[in-house]
Amino acid sequence: MTKLDSTDSSTSGETPRRYRWPAFTIVAIAIIAFFAGGFGGSFQGKLTEVQKNDNAAYLSSSAESTIVTNESSKFLTVETIPGFVLFHSDSPLTEQDKAAIAQARDAIAAVDGVDAEGMAQTQFSQDGTTASIFVPLVAKEDGTAVAGDVLAATEENVLTAAKNAAAGLEVLPAGPGGLLVAFIDAFAGLDGALLGAALLVVVLILLVVYRSPVLWFFPLFSALLALGLASMVIYFLAKAEVLTLTGQSQGILFVLVIGAGTDYALLLISRYREELHFYPSRFDAMIKAWKESAPAITASAVTVILGLLCLMFSELNSNKSLGPVAAIGIACTYLVMMTFLPVALSAAGRWVFWPRKPKVDEAADLTTHGLWGRIAAQVGSKDRPLWIGTTVLLAVLFLVGIGSLKTDGLSSSENFTNRPDAVVGQELYDSKFDPGAGAPAVIVTNADQTDAVIAAVSGVDGVSTDPGAVCPQVDVEKLSALVKSNPAAVASAAGQGCAPDFLTAAPIDGRMVVNVTLADSYDSPEALETVKRLRDAAHAVPGADALVGGSTATTLDVQTASVHDRNLIIPIVLVVIFVVLALLLRALLTPIILIATVVLSFAATLGVCGLFFTHVFHFANADPAFPLFAFVFLVALGIDYNIFLMTRVREETEEHGTKSGVLRGLAVTGGVITSAGVVLAATFAVLGVLPLVFLAEVGFAVAFGVLLDTIIVRSILVPALSHDIGKKIWWPSALAKAKD
Repeated sequence: MTKLDSTDSSTSGETPRRYRWPAFTIVAIAIIAFFAGGFGGSFQGKLTEVQKNDNAAYLSSSAESTIVTNESSKFLTVETIPGFVLFHSDSPLTEQDKAAIAQARDAIAAVDGVDAEGMAQTQFSQDGTTASIFVPLVAKEDGTAVAGDVLAATEENVLTAAKNAAAGLEVLPAGPGGLLVAFIDAFAGLDGALLGAALLVVVLILLVVYRSPVLWFFPLFSALLALGLASMVIYFLAKAEVLTLTGQSQGILFVLVIGAGTDYALLLISRYREELHFYPSRFDAMIKAWKESAPAITASAVTVILGLLCLMFSELNSNKSLGPVAAIGIACTYLVMMTFLPVALSAAGRWVFWPRKPKVDEAADLTTHGLWGRIAAQVGSKDRPLWIGTTVLLAVLFLVGIGSLKTDGLSSSENFTNRPDAVVGQELYDSKFDPGAGAPAVIVTNADQTDAVIAAVSGVDGVSTDPGAVCPQVDVEKLSALVKSNPAAVASAAGQGCAPDFLTAAPIDGRMVVNVTLADSYDSPEALETVKRLRDAAHAVPGADALVGGSTATTLDVQTASVHDRNLIIPIVLVVIFVVLALLLRALLTPIILIATVVLSFAATLGVCGLFFTHVFHFANADPAFPLFAFVFLVALGIDYNIFLMTRVREETEEHGTKSGVLRGLAVTGGVITSAGVVLAATFAVLGVLPLVFLAEVGFAVAFGVLLDTIIVRSILVPALSHDIGKKIWWPSALAKAKD
């Protein structure tokens, strides 16, 4: 490949024979990726069909609440999610209102997906302004879980029936069922608002970066193909229950594929544009660009994939599944960006860069000219003050804000950035009724110790003192039959204590279920503390083998597992990334420096998040899983930019020495890496489109952290420190002994 003239090989020559077969292979894979990605696009909208968003889907089978769920389900013909429908008026309900509510109850019972036999009698608040109907939604029947979109449709039908029957009253959902459906509805915007916002942001940034009305289409179309391919693979794996797909996993998948795909495209296109100044054949230029870009892009993809797969060590099923889901997304992105994109670009020709088409022999020396050439010169002349100053800045950001970061968890109502009806309904329910009703703690115990367990837990602080707060499980079929034959008897017995013995469920496999009504709302911090005390009391009963579960216990187990996962997985990710960097750069000191700088950047980001979450966004708290999610994405993605920089620095070092290589590498990669960082930060920032606090927090953390990595760590700290240390950064490779 030589500089012959400025004519493309389509008219002047052919691709050299030594590249022909590898090129043919890439072309063949590109064609397959094009059709597979195009076909897979139809599966993006279907992913909601295989989502699981309930807390139980997040936990492993070994969690105490999961074991309780499995045991207590034997006592039920249908597994349900408890929920309420509230009817509210500013003044006391009239007899006409009550008659309408009775009609609404009958209409709700007829809705498909409602466990009519499990519905309780209508309850009225003490001030007479609010009525509550307990409406259990069928969550699992005959061992098959009900899909999230079906649950959402059932809830909508329930509310429609209630509103039609009681048109003059305010109708609101409440309870775990209502809040779960609110989560499902929030995730329903994934393939619409979220994806649309991400694409719009990327288009605008690429228009600014490329200053071309054409070029932006190629990376964006390639990213959409990658998303289609990943969606198809994930859909079939989730449908076969090989992995669990949650709404938050799907949201992260969308922005990760768009962001990472655009990053890879920017790096490849930048090198392609650079080589077009030296090769008359656009095909030869692309082959050279592909060859030089492949190690950095491959190392980046491998690092992110391995970092994400470390989540499989998690106790939480949601984390275990997020790892493979996101890793599949990155793998598909890498495949498309390294096959379809280069084939499409080289086939299209130089015109895609219009109006600034690169021509042979017109390249400027980017290592000495331009903005990044000047920045590199400053880094070289003031390396020690710069790396010390940026290190101090990052440390200050961490120390100032970390005290404000609270990761004690969010209640279900605090999880939303807006106020859906279910949150309004839950607040109304808690103010008008016994807040612990409807979602009791559930204890499974050996049947012969049932009375001892009831006695032990009845006096626990935080347990309701109302009659019948701690009672054995009722036989639903017997109770339903009694309601039909003698409803007056049931009504008179309500509130008088536990059901009579003949209505109590019979033991199964020597085990019995006890329901415990809490004094506080099921998802409040007070309820979580009560469950801890319940477990201490129940576990202490000799011979009972008692276990405590229920909605509150499930939330507690999720939070506990999140802390465990954070402490276990973060060190594993660091070791994996170190190994990848050591193999890529063939050195040991450089990987230590790179990881240390990224960890420092992560710590500074946590400090800034603490300040913003508490004092700017006024979030009530952060999820215990937040630090782990932020770490995995920030470290795995943040190290990408150091990989892009240092692979080019190593390439330049081999010819110009370390100190000069650092500055030349910074100058030539500065623009493209900064652009890539802005794109990735912007795509993660659009997670805030969804009205969920957790995703808004993750989106802000990754967006800010990536910008911090791109602008401060990669542009100043790493090159300044590397320049100051000199050739020793390559220890123990031969470059550490070469002339500098």
